[in-house]
Amino acid sequence: MDAAPRQLLVVWHSFTGATRAMAQALVEAAVEAGGDDVRVSLLHAPDAGAEDVLGADAVVFATPETLASISGAMKDFFDRSYYPLLGRCDGKPYAVLVCAGSDGQPTIAQLRRIALGLRLREVAEPLLVCTHAQTPESITAAKTLPEEQLARGRELGALLGAGLALGIF
Repeated sequence: MDAAPRQLLVVWHSFTGATRAMAQALVEAAVEAGGDDVRVSLLHAPDAGAEDVLGADAVVFATPETLASISGAMKDFFDRSYYPLLGRCDGKPYAVLVCAGSDGQPTIAQLRRIALGLRLREVAEPLLVCTHAQTPESITAAKTLPEEQLARGRELGALLGAGLALGIF
């Protein structure tokens, strides 16, 4: 009897389209790399909850940096999910994707602190996409990412899809 497919969950939020585009690139590559052995769910942060994380074999948190922090919708996801997850997902593989106008490191650090508290296991270096948006107009403008940035998202997705399919994590 064949084993059930492994589950990859991508919880995302995006204001301008950049984080969504990266998450979608990641998902497409994870599906391709994982084949029939991996199922991928792409859930908008307001629609995701603790049960979704518990049902996944690995999770990706994808957020824009907003005022040197995760987005409000991603914070709301963690506010609703953190305590129901505490002590229930120790060692679960995770990865982080952050789209930022400049630095992005405070947001990565915040996500890593949350993951540490949940005792998740980081399986890839955080993926940081810098849009170099620095004015109010460029920060809030819809974003189209260059192919080389999307390729980085696909690389992370392929790693996660193949790693789950092969039982590496």
